[in-house]
Amino acid sequence: MDKLLSQSYKKLKNILSKMDSVLIAYSGGVDSSLLLKVACDVLARNVLAVVANSATYPKNELIFAKKMAKQIGARCLVIKTEELKNNDFLKNSLDRCYFCKRELFSKLNSIAKANRLQFVADGSNLDDRKDFRPGSLAKKEFHIRSPLAEAGLTKKDIRSLSKYLHLATWDKPSMACLASRILYGTKITEENLLRIDQVEVFLKSLGFNQVRAREYNGLCRIEVDKKQIPKLLTRRAFIVDSLKKLGYNYVTVDLEGYRTGSMNQMRPSLTHSVKGMVELDPHHFL
Repeated sequence: MDKLLSQSYKKLKNILSKMDSVLIAYSGGVDSSLLLKVACDVLARNVLAVVANSATYPKNELIFAKKMAKQIGARCLVIKTEELKNNDFLKNSLDRCYFCKRELFSKLNSIAKANRLQFVADGSNLDDRKDFRPGSLAKKEFHIRSPLAEAGLTKKDIRSLSKYLHLATWDKPSMACLASRILYGTKITEENLLRIDQVEVFLKSLGFNQVRAREYNGLCRIEVDKKQIPKLLTRRAFIVDSLKKLGYNYVTVDLEGYRTGSMNQMRPSLTHSVKGMVELDPHHFL
C-alpha cells in the first residue's frame, strides 16, 4: 500500500472510531463493502448493515449483499422500501433519486434511533461528487455521513484498499439502481424494472460482466465494456431474439461501451426549480 492510500485508510479508521456506533446503508457493492469491513474492524458489534430491498434492486445483488455481510461478520438487516408507491418517484423526473433516497434515509434514521446507533452512513466516495446526484440533498436533510468521501477515498483507492484487505468485491463491477436505466420522463413501473433486470442477468450469463440495459420506450440500448463489444456482436441474433421476447421492439449496442452515468448525458433541459427540485421541459422529448 502506498503512503497516500495508507494515510487515507488511517483517516477512515479514525473517522469511524469517533462515530462510536453506526448504521451502514449496505448494497453489497465495492464502496459499501469496504466501509462495512473497516467499520466492523474498528467498532466490532456497534455496526449494523441495512440492505434495502425493492423492485429497483437486482435480486441477485440482494442475495450477494446478504452473503457478503455474513462473510465480513456484520450484523445485517433487510428492509423493504416503498419508493414505488411515491408518484414523485414514478414520474421519473430529474429528482427521482432524491425521492428514492428520502424514502431510504427516513427508514434508516428510524432504525438507527431504535437501535441506539449514533450515525447513519453510506458508501459515497470522493468521485461521486463529480456526477449528477440529486440524492445528495436527501443526505443533507437526514444528516447522513459518507466516511469514504470524508477520508478522501476515490473509487480507485477503494478498489486498491479492498484488494489489500482481501475483500471479494475489490474488482466487482459497478452497480446502480435499476431505475437509472430508464429515460428521464418515462414512467417507472415494476414491469420495466423487472425486464431490465432480466436483460442484465441474461447478458451476464453470456459472460458480460459490466452490463447496462438502457430503456427508451420500447428500445433497449446495451452497454458492455468496449473490449467485449466484438464478442457481443458474435451473439447478435441470439441476443436480439431473446430481448424481443421480453418485449423490446428494437435492440441496439452503444459503441462507446459502458460508462457511469451515461443517462445523465441525456437529461432534459430544466424549466424551473421548486424548493431545490427541478421539473422536466415537456418539449425536450418532441
